[in-house]
Amino acid sequence: MHYAQITGWGKCVPPAVLSNADLATFMETSDEWISSRTGIKERRICHVNFSDMAIVAAQHALAAADLDASEIDLILLGSLTMDSLCPNTASIVQNAIGATNAASIDINSACTGFLYGVHIGSSLIQTGAHRKILVIGGEFISHYMNWARRDVAVLFGDACGAVVLEASEEKLGLIASRIGCEMDTTSAIQITNLGSAYSRLTEDFLYPDWNFEGQEVFKRAIKAMAFACEDVLRQEGISIEDVNIMVPHQANQRILDALAKRIGMPRDKIMVNVHKYGNTSAGTIPVALAEALEEKRIKPGDYVLMATFGAGLTWGAGLVKWGERVTPLRVSDADLPPCNQTGLEILAPHIARYKAKAATE
Repeated sequence: MHYAQITGWGKCVPPAVLSNADLATFMETSDEWISSRTGIKERRICHVNFSDMAIVAAQHALAAADLDASEIDLILLGSLTMDSLCPNTASIVQNAIGATNAASIDINSACTGFLYGVHIGSSLIQTGAHRKILVIGGEFISHYMNWARRDVAVLFGDACGAVVLEASEEKLGLIASRIGCEMDTTSAIQITNLGSAYSRLTEDFLYPDWNFEGQEVFKRAIKAMAFACEDVLRQEGISIEDVNIMVPHQANQRILDALAKRIGMPRDKIMVNVHKYGNTSAGTIPVALAEALEEKRIKPGDYVLMATFGAGLTWGAGLVKWGERVTPLRVSDADLPPCNQTGLEILAPHIARYKAKAATE
């Protein structure tokens, strides 16, 4: 039986910062209000296309694995904010990095997109259908935000991460996983006025908006992620004490704390970067994973537990057995084009549009 070892990893975090103080310049909020409720201090705002972030993250992951893009035989890209629906954005990334021998698939399961991609990719490698897969997760979500709504707008940011999966005879990589969806909660997290269910001929179609039932999401997310975590540990016959580090979806600090308490994970064994980036949806786990490796928090042979939830309400967990290598084989100099604007300046047109619309309602 083949396993799917993680041999490369990379991230792309846009340079433009949007702080809590910046948000307070155009909405009724403060750093204290946001940070005390979410743990978020700032987030990043992308100044280019989503695919540009995905390309940079992919190049770093390929360098870490010391692979040429032509060696990749499948690209799985998890996101809900693609460059385009046709062609799929995975194919745009494929062309840019020169992955001439790959198939390319977009995955939209919201915040769970990256872990779902690792689950699918690992399963395909285990069957022998593929040998080297690039899995990307990220988001361009700030540009789909209703900037007149404090309850949602303070939560999200832009970022992207990627990993390389390679076939291995050793029991490494994603050794246990569980994914699912609570379909009766589809409206708890919902971007409205976008998609074929909404009129394409009305003015509202130009203004994506959000349904966000915070308490329902909190309750369902904790329950589902805890169940998935317990299930993957049971599959491998290990306990939470055997897990060396947890890399969960970075939705907000309260959810991270509640999940840790429910499954009995010590806080110092949880990778947290939500204070720096906010919720980057499908980008949170791969970016946090890359940073955990940068900070030398993952060691050879470690058990790494991942957990996630997203709109749908999709959920999942994965248990990774890390290999011997925790440093890149090569380092890429790939980066985004320079940005001469602040996050607030990039978003100014969007903010003005939504404020004007809100004033007429």
